Amino acid sequence: MPLADLTLTELRDALRRGETTSVAATQAMLNRIVAHDNTLQSYLCVTDEMALEQAAAADTRRAAGDDSPLLGVPLAVKDILCLAGAPTTAGSKILEGFIPPYNAYAVDRLLAAGAVILGKTNTDEFAMGSSTENSAYVTTRNPWDTGRVPGGSSGGSAAAVAAGLAYGALGTDTGGSVRQPASFCGLVGIRPTYGRVSRWGVVAFASSLDQVGAFGRSAADTAALLGVIAGHDPRDSTSLDAPVPDYEAALTGDIRGLRVGVPREYFVEGMEPDVAAAVRAAIEQLAALGAEIIDVSLPHTRYGLPVYYLIAPAEASANLARYDGTRFGPRAAGTDMIDTVRQTRALFGPEVKRRIMLGTYALSAGYYDEYYGRALKVRSLIREDFRAAFEQVDVLAAPTSPTTAFKIGERTDDPLSMYLADVFTLPLNLSACCGLSVPCGFDGAGLPIGLQLIGDTLQEARILNVAHAYEQTQPWHRRRPVIKEEETTDFTDYAD
Repeated sequence: MPLADLTLTELRDALRRGETTSVAATQAMLNRIVAHDNTLQSYLCVTDEMALEQAAAADTRRAAGDDSPLLGVPLAVKDILCLAGAPTTAGSKILEGFIPPYNAYAVDRLLAAGAVILGKTNTDEFAMGSSTENSAYVTTRNPWDTGRVPGGSSGGSAAAVAAGLAYGALGTDTGGSVRQPASFCGLVGIRPTYGRVSRWGVVAFASSLDQVGAFGRSAADTAALLGVIAGHDPRDSTSLDAPVPDYEAALTGDIRGLRVGVPREYFVEGMEPDVAAAVRAAIEQLAALGAEIIDVSLPHTRYGLPVYYLIAPAEASANLARYDGTRFGPRAAGTDMIDTVRQTRALFGPEVKRRIMLGTYALSAGYYDEYYGRALKVRSLIREDFRAAFEQVDVLAAPTSPTTAFKIGERTDDPLSMYLADVFTLPLNLSACCGLSVPCGFDGAGLPIGLQLIGDTLQEARILNVAHAYEQTQPWHRRRPVIKEEETTDFTDYAD
């Protein structure tokens, strides 16, 4: 089997058996990036020299007896997590040229585990988007159909893993930005419990919602990544001080007697029939594996979208106030200080400006209680829905997205239509739960469909095992997109 077709855990096992080297696997990924990424545009920066140095060091470490969890495995990192010595732009012109002198906590954990970092992947600007069309630099394309989006905001990471341009990747999930791209690209993508992975070194969007997540081709891949990046970090006041289980050891494939809840509010009018059918079939397969299927209700689900789009923009308004040209990124030449700040902040893209204005309005005097304050109260009701549901069931199963990947440009002029792409993922972020998307089929156009599995607080091991059990009976995660090869011979197109 070609190196690029291996899953992360399969490559790791091959490295351990001495059947290949990290340098060979890294070079294979870099060759594929050269061949395909001018079309896909999944990377904003390829750190090829750094990656090959890390790969050579990994091979040396292995020869000396080191067997770190991800030793020699080439991975990608969303360009919203800091990587020392490489550009970190958050997909925005306002951070163009910023090169952090430090790593994000999650990146440090990858490096400590021996991983090789191939580069930084494209993202909607400041992670605000559902299609990766809001990046200030390029539009990432879906490997299954390059005329369609890969989802967002972690679309670059999802596209890279799906196309075989990385064995796994980190993303962030504020309203569905790992799970929705995973669904669109046919991957397993997990959004851990809030605080399970430190946000230190992550460019902030909405601080009470942001969470680092991971993409893999299988549940085992994703479990391996989560096992490395999860843990307490005293530099992040929201980081959970809780033991990290062995997520891979939890993949027994046995779900007999597990109570799986199906929330009726997640099967709504307007869902694509192929999506509804595939998700229903996946739930029936869980029943065939011994799970008990139980109908449940999350009655405040319909408020998830408006609540999210008050809370998230409000927090974004506060977080993005720091971008004034003083400390990092470019500074516009204005006639005075106020004009300089005004012109510098004009570098924000349209979607970011829209959310800053919405959030500032929601926080303004006379409107705070009416909008932001009320949204916080409804958020509590949404949390209570999940708490009550998990008194009846162990896991919730639902669609990840109401549709498969939509065409590039199809929703850019209709923000509400774009926001609805995350209607099934947003409620989880407003709660204290964890969730993932696992491939559960393809539509008539050959586009992947995702099954969303939601677990209670710190129940990542449980939902990963359900996904793993399902995978053992289905071929979906083994399918690979076919991408036309390009005639590109160097990395000049990836220069920062």
